Amino acid sequence: MHRSPLHDTHRPVRDDGSVPTGRRPAAPFTPRDFQLVLLRRMADFNPGPVEDARRELGASPADLREANRRWQAMVRSPRSRPALSRYRSVLGEPESRTPRRIGDLDCEAWQWPLPLWPDLRFEVLTPAAGGAVWNEWLVRAPGAAPPPLRTVEDLTPWSCTVDEAARAFAPARPLEGTAPTRWGLALTAPDARDELRDVVAEFTWGLLQRTAVSEPRR
Repeated sequence: MHRSPLHDTHRPVRDDGSVPTGRRPAAPFTPRDFQLVLLRRMADFNPGPVEDARRELGASPADLREANRRWQAMVRSPRSRPALSRYRSVLGEPESRTPRRIGDLDCEAWQWPLPLWPDLRFEVLTPAAGGAVWNEWLVRAPGAAPPPLRTVEDLTPWSCTVDEAARAFAPARPLEGTAPTRWGLALTAPDARDELRDVVAEFTWGLLQRTAVSEPRR
């Protein structure tokens, strides 16, 4: 007996997160959709800037959720393409590919521009031989001026990246994030009255989201 597709719970999932239905194909996953994915992860910490950015992209809350659902389907699909290929298919050819050496390892830094953050680049670190992805986050764009980071008050949401905060308030101690796209730093910084405070800074996709600041040291 013929089985209706409406009752088929074992239909395959495409790499773009859609399910074949015999109807029109799903729309391609675009750089706009990818920016919505980044925003969805940031919304848990900072809904205000995320709402402003979402409106700038002309997207609804439902668009935000749908982009994240499709991205997760791509990542988790057993037939999903390798991570580097996935970024390339969504974001296109990188703006730059730069050799980099980290410790004893040779790698390449692939960078793409994203309209929401013109002074940043989305960076993927991959072994020189290619294929795998070691790290993926937002970094300052080449030639863009870094933010002035001198006091606790300068550590505002979206003001800086992980490496900028770590350099400005060295020595900073990395903290384990609560998800693969999250990082933390424990650091000490002066406040506007030049009193030292202990700070825990939390980042999503490499961009500062929020801080927890102690009372002044005695």
